[in-house]
Amino acid sequence: MTALAAKAINAFLEQIDAPTASFFTSCTHCGMCADACLFYTETQDPKYTPIHKLLPLRRIWQQEYTFWGWLMKTLGLSRKVSDEDLSQWEELVYDSCTLCGRCSLVCPMGNDITYMIRKMREGMVAAGHAPEGLKGAMVRAMETGSPMGVTLQTLKAQIVHAEQETGLKIPLDKSGAEFLMLLSSAEIAQFSEIIGAVARIFHQAGVSWTLSSKAFEATNTGIQIGAADLAAELVERIISAAESLQVKTVISPECGHAYVALRYEGPNLVGRPYPFKVMHIVEVLDQLRRENRLPIKDRETTRMTFHDPCQLVRRGGLEQPPRALLALVADNYVEMREHGIYNWCCGGGGGVSANERATPLRLKVFSRKKQQVDALGVTTIVTACSNCRNMLEDGLEHYHMDINVVGLTETLARHLDTTSTGA
Repeated sequence: MTALAAKAINAFLEQIDAPTASFFTSCTHCGMCADACLFYTETQDPKYTPIHKLLPLRRIWQQEYTFWGWLMKTLGLSRKVSDEDLSQWEELVYDSCTLCGRCSLVCPMGNDITYMIRKMREGMVAAGHAPEGLKGAMVRAMETGSPMGVTLQTLKAQIVHAEQETGLKIPLDKSGAEFLMLLSSAEIAQFSEIIGAVARIFHQAGVSWTLSSKAFEATNTGIQIGAADLAAELVERIISAAESLQVKTVISPECGHAYVALRYEGPNLVGRPYPFKVMHIVEVLDQLRRENRLPIKDRETTRMTFHDPCQLVRRGGLEQPPRALLALVADNYVEMREHGIYNWCCGGGGGVSANERATPLRLKVFSRKKQQVDALGVTTIVTACSNCRNMLEDGLEHYHMDINVVGLTETLARHLDTTSTGA
């Protein structure tokens, strides 16, 4: 065994924990996870079956932690995992999995395949295998605080623009505010209208909030690539900013991955509970709706549907709040056939969108979303994740579909009644 192969195997051995072992033990090879994965359904290639993507990790587990696996390895009846195997599997683990969790949802044994893919990525990174696009995003996140390289100067420029557009002051580093609003790189660089939208809504509702110059980015590339130590460092930056500003709640932006990474993964990564709450912007808006602090003056007449971000809805549990908010403004709303927790992924989550090598495959499997949308005859798709928004726009353009994609927050802000008395 080469030194490189030994390093790879040791990296994977460190990732095999009790849940992973129990999941491998209970897998019945029923194949239900295949039909839940758009990379399989849209290609019909068995290599894209979710459980198959874990073959190297499974083989190492069998050979090192099961009697019969160890015996077969000792007798030379099973092949050891090589560095070449990991090079081949890198494409499956990073290019054809968005960590959407649909396979985990349908597994009759309750196995969390997404969890195992995460563990596999941890081993892949430690063994030196990861896409160049994700490596670059990780470096930029650590050095500048943003996987897209967005700087504080860029944010400040967008704040000035939003202030000129809305006539409102956008708070930055305001101590003692109730909410600290985080943003994603895409929202700052591409969909900056959300800054003005949040400002108008919060002003009308009488919400005390702020942005932070120390931690304005919510995206956690460490989780996407599979580097828990780096993921923890990115979470610590947010904790430090929230504590220094003495806020009560940190708001995750329209980004499903950022929400799950911060709210559910974060405390485990840093090893302690937060001294503040974490809410998604959709949760905050829905709270304002329930408190009658979100006055609406008119409604959308165009035919609309909602794309459920996987991390926000399926893995984050926020299925009803976006629908309650859309009910305020949408007169002609229709659901996709598979919606809510069963919705199909946009194809670009889990770091796939940052992996240029995966683009042809990502656009191919967008055909599943195309089928969903074609059946509705809608003119507008609303979503609550900037990465989903990017992938939807990309896919719709690729398939020559003339459909508008908008964010939920800006849609609500567009119909906000600014003549009513704020809270």
